[in-house]
Amino acid sequence: MSGSNQSSVSEFLLLGFSQQPPQQQLLFMLLFLSMYVATVLGNLLIILAISVDSRLHTPMYFFLSNLSFVDICFSSSSVPKVLSNHVLGTQAISFSGCFVQLYFLIVLADMDNFLLAVMAYDRFVAVCHPLHYATKMTPRLCAGLVAGSWLVAHFNALLHTLLAARLSFCADNIIPHFFCDVPLLLRLSCSSTQLNEMMILVEAGLLMLIPFVCILVSYLLITGAVLRVPSAKGKWKAFSTCGSHLAVVSLFYGTIIFLYFNPFSSHSAHSDIVAAMMYMVVTPMLNPFIYSLRNKDIKGGLKKLVAVKLSHS
Repeated sequence: MSGSNQSSVSEFLLLGFSQQPPQQQLLFMLLFLSMYVATVLGNLLIILAISVDSRLHTPMYFFLSNLSFVDICFSSSSVPKVLSNHVLGTQAISFSGCFVQLYFLIVLADMDNFLLAVMAYDRFVAVCHPLHYATKMTPRLCAGLVAGSWLVAHFNALLHTLLAARLSFCADNIIPHFFCDVPLLLRLSCSSTQLNEMMILVEAGLLMLIPFVCILVSYLLITGAVLRVPSAKGKWKAFSTCGSHLAVVSLFYGTIIFLYFNPFSSHSAHSDIVAAMMYMVVTPMLNPFIYSLRNKDIKGGLKKLVAVKLSHS
């Protein structure tokens, strides 16, 4: 089997937005920069607000702070490289740099996936078993769910990165995207990719499908429980605790399904880039706004954070 040490490619070229006119390239870069800054600041504020307000030291906000941390890292795994390449006037990413980026993108995408499923389970317990919530969602269980998610995500990323690194890349090194992705690298390979494709279909498909099914089942059970609530006010209160999470789930899985569960022949490079921007840049940026605008507790935590900062200034 051909190994990566037999490859004649020492670097890849990330075309990204280079096929656009210069004015549009500049617009995209400014858009990328502004969204990245908003992503980092927004998610950092969520983490700080949860950390300073003892009322937010609950399982739901523990998972939310982890999601915010993952979202910061997710955007940071690709956007700074796009911006630095634009400033330096290059499109290159080294062979090793491409696979390091690939590894962390898989880890962080998996973590987003797992955390959304864990948060759906948390809402299911809160709505359907409120009297047993404290005994079911213990700190030990919450920490175990997050730690287990990180462990599985790293193993999955390591598997796919090593499988991709063993491939040979003979001549074509042009990636029509702004980051390194497994399907794009498989297209460039001049060696057999059958094993890679099988593992993506079976193993990666299951890791994406199982959490998604868990989310669907959780919300079906939540909907059934809420519809049995006699008062309209009670129904609204129950649904409002889940609305923010459902909005984030819809954004994340909508773009993932478009990118990876549609025939590649039906995709254009432009539509793939726009969809990737949605789940790698736009969704992490919107998460803090979605959760804070619909959540009085987060608003209270942000006010407390501002008060703490003002008192120390």
